[in-house]
Amino acid sequence: MILSDTKIREYLNSWELKVDSMLDYDIDKQIWPASLDFRLGWTFKIYRKSRQTVIDSKVWIEKEHVETIKLQKWDMFVLHPWDFVLWATVEKIRVPYDLVARCEWRSSLWRLWIIIHSTAGFIDPWFSWTITLEMTNINEVPVALYVWDRVWQFAFELISGDVENTYDKRLWSKYMGQIDPEESRKSNDLY
Repeated sequence: MILSDTKIREYLNSWELKVDSMLDYDIDKQIWPASLDFRLGWTFKIYRKSRQTVIDSKVWIEKEHVETIKLQKWDMFVLHPWDFVLWATVEKIRVPYDLVARCEWRSSLWRLWIIIHSTAGFIDPWFSWTITLEMTNINEVPVALYVWDRVWQFAFELISGDVENTYDKRLWSKYMGQIDPEESRKSNDLY
């Protein structure tokens, strides 16, 4: 069952669901009928294509293969055709034990042919901190994006039953506590 706006407010007011915007901003303005909007943060990462021949998913991605760019509030970033970036949310979130969050892109962005996350939009119970999401421009022309724009929307769903193995208890909770967008940590997977 997806939470309504009134239920999202109840969770926020009870501090079970915690969302900090890292800005002096009223989070209530980001609540929609069945979702909560999140904004583009200041930091993003791009892969330096000229410095690597292949990305090996079992090898840690070296920092020289990734460029981190920091912007200011309302700065413009131009996403060129077929460019891929990792971008973190302005908001920090802590999902309670009885919820999961699902991220979808706002249709306003999709109508510009920007794809936000193809598969990585699921947030486990008790995940905490910023969310890193992927963005790709599949348009034939560059698209200007702005720091602090509302881009993502999160819907929250109740979990049936008790969760024993929350995200914070897993040995390989490799993205817990992230602030900046994080590149893949697949090399940390336990096989």
